[in-house]
Amino acid sequence: MKASNVFDESYIKQQAQIASMLYHHHLQNNGGDLLLQLDRSVSTKYPPPFSSSKKLPRRSRSVSSSTPLSSMHLPNLQDAARNDGKEKKKHFVLVHGGGFGAWCWYKIIALLKEANCEVDAIDLTGSGANFCDITSIKTIAQYAKPLIDFLANLADDKEVILVGHDVGGVCMSYAMEMNPSKVSRAVFVAATMLSNGHSALDVFSKQASLTEQNQRAQKFVYGNGKKQLPTAMEYDKSLLEDFLFNQTPSKDVALASVSMRAVPFAPVTEKLCLSAEKYGSIPRFYVKTDYDFAIPEPLQEAMIQSDPPKRVFQLKGADHSPFFSKPQALLRLLLETSNTPQVKQGKEA
Repeated sequence: MKASNVFDESYIKQQAQIASMLYHHHLQNNGGDLLLQLDRSVSTKYPPPFSSSKKLPRRSRSVSSSTPLSSMHLPNLQDAARNDGKEKKKHFVLVHGGGFGAWCWYKIIALLKEANCEVDAIDLTGSGANFCDITSIKTIAQYAKPLIDFLANLADDKEVILVGHDVGGVCMSYAMEMNPSKVSRAVFVAATMLSNGHSALDVFSKQASLTEQNQRAQKFVYGNGKKQLPTAMEYDKSLLEDFLFNQTPSKDVALASVSMRAVPFAPVTEKLCLSAEKYGSIPRFYVKTDYDFAIPEPLQEAMIQSDPPKRVFQLKGADHSPFFSKPQALLRLLLETSNTPQVKQGKEA
């Protein structure tokens, strides 16, 4: 199925409404029927023109688009996350990547709730339902403010598991440095995991092939004039499917195409100051995505080698957006990280 297919407009609007409803913090646990019908149609897609060395595997079967989310359980999924009444519920806080919003996590939100976990998804400044003049975002502190505020407002004895995607990894790292006592673990999902003194731009610019790919898929926005630095980046919607969603169901691609927004540029260029005492004390996990053309596997591996996390997972057959393409497998890994004994980073459990 190609991106050029005509999608039912009412379906897309319904999906957008579902995504919006799911991530607002005022939703109570089990406060609504989240087990709505979601598309799981499958289409095999091959590498875009800028990737000639790797072809994507053909899926072995198709799943009906009428398959409800409630049937998306993994074996023993609820057993893995069952709360016996003595333990506190695990609380996940999901941080989206550049151009996305909290809406992108809608499948993971529903599945985590089914697994008896607490979950919140954050809209970073200028993203999703957080509207502002994107040219006003000059720092990581501004971009990550909704996440920092959320952590600051947690109860004194409350800890959460942070999950970050794409450049959301930068905001997550910043939050770990600012509020280490509020974060029990951090999971980087195809995300920028920086070492001290580096920026996301530093990492991306190290690979010429990646720079070329990004130049084709992204366009700079010069909100202050062409003589000034870019203020934002926008994705070329004609390349979205090949670049970000090459294993994603087509209707999720359509949802993203009407929901994605520009990415503020300044936070991508800012170098992070991360200390061993704060950021370094929190156990980190990395989830690699092997059919990712936005942050290819070699770049993910370079970040891992630069500052090794506690554990690395491989999400096979996942594109850059595994919350769409591999939600069940991603859920299983999130639950596995949540059950890992909590020790200081760098020490064996």
